[in-house]
Amino acid sequence: MFIEIVSPEKTIYTGDVSSVFLPGTEGFFQVLDNHAPIVSTLKKGTIELKGEFDSDLSQNLNLNDSSKASLDIESGVVEMRNNKLIILVD
Repeated sequence: MFIEIVSPEKTIYTGDVSSVFLPGTEGFFQVLDNHAPIVSTLKKGTIELKGEFDSDLSQNLNLNDSSKASLDIESGVVEMRNNKLIILVD
């Protein structure tokens, strides 16, 4: 799925991932390829991404290795539609 992570200051990451683990305000949840449409708010926590990451393209993420990355957030909103995940974070 295609993902775009955006903060008020900049675009943090855009690219393809295989799964995303998110800190929802009602609990943690995972989004996989072809997930049903969803809109949710996010709380303080860590977004975990799985996929293939190039260190040059992922400079705003914490790379655990070439297949896992993470990003600490204060809050946010996520929308999944048509296999595109958009995450707006603070």
